[in-house]
Amino acid sequence: MPTEPTESAAPTTPTVRGFFPPRTATGRAVLIPPPPWYYSGDLLTVEYRTDPARVSELLPEPLAPAAEDPGAVALIWADWQSCGAGKEELLDPVRSQYKECFAVVRCGYRGRTYSRCVYIWVDKDFAVARGIHQGYPKKLGSIHLTRPHPYGPAPRIEPGAVFGATLAAGDRRLAQVVATLREPSATGGFVNSHPMAHHRVLPSVDGTGLVLDELVESGAASFEAGQAWAADAELDLFESPTEELAALAVAEPIGAYYRQVGVCWNGGTVLERSAGASAGVSQRYGVTAEAR
Repeated sequence: MPTEPTESAAPTTPTVRGFFPPRTATGRAVLIPPPPWYYSGDLLTVEYRTDPARVSELLPEPLAPAAEDPGAVALIWADWQSCGAGKEELLDPVRSQYKECFAVVRCGYRGRTYSRCVYIWVDKDFAVARGIHQGYPKKLGSIHLTRPHPYGPAPRIEPGAVFGATLAAGDRRLAQVVATLREPSATGGFVNSHPMAHHRVLPSVDGTGLVLDELVESGAASFEAGQAWAADAELDLFESPTEELAALAVAEPIGAYYRQVGVCWNGGTVLERSAGASAGVSQRYGVTAEAR
């Protein structure tokens, strides 16, 4: 006799995995792994003073200008190798090597001085993704920095060594520097020496506010470094129709430094969270219905 048809089992939906999109069944396509993230790199830092008003206008509430030297700026070039906890990216260099250039100022919050990155350009997508998580305002750019080497024409890390660095974005050069190492230094600069105070923000899908609006503190979970070198530097900034770095014009040089470092980043702490962010009504950044 005929048998009754049986219902086929519903297909199972695999659980997607991954710290950051794209999330898949295996997680292999994820753009970045979860922290901790490790970095080894060469840093060329140029510090100078600009009009304090130009720094102040980049600080959203509740941040305020630093109590001392509020116009101090650090423009930093970095040539990095980076990886997650498994360190497999180091054996697949396209996933670990990148360069960046970023502008750092200082600010005050509840009586404490913080560093804050106000502009930053990187040359790899995974670095942009990490910035979204950390609160760095990362954009894609073209960054180059002279690399030291003990042989051939490349500079050694010694008195008289000359390093150059450039930054471009949107087919336009934004900054360039030539730095000559002078002598060992007890410091690699002071502007970027504090914990970072960054905002993590995400507009609501309809553009009427922010569903994520956090002021966070973060910094290095561990840090090691070679000898810092003081340098003499010539820095030039250039206008662009789509960038505003040149508004932080050089009014007075402070100093320049070269240093090789190793850093681990492993999360941060929420200092403030907007009560209205979950309802999509935060207006700190002017993200309102009228702005759509």
